[in-house]
Amino acid sequence: MALETTILWVILGTLAAIVYSLRILVLLERRIARMDENLVRIADNLINEEKKIESVLKIKKKRKR
Repeated sequence: MALETTILWVILGTLAAIVYSLRILVLLERRIARMDENLVRIADNLINEEKKIESVLKIKKKRKR
């Protein structure tokens, strides 16, 4: 009976460790997704700023002519 109980506890412990690991992986995946969204937002902001700068430079070139 003691051997069966020990085996049962080992199996339950293993299952608990697997569930905990999956929980951690899900949390990390969410964090990485947020980081990716932030990087995309930063890149969009940079593109918009570059477009503004290019439009200002085009206007200055037209005025010099």
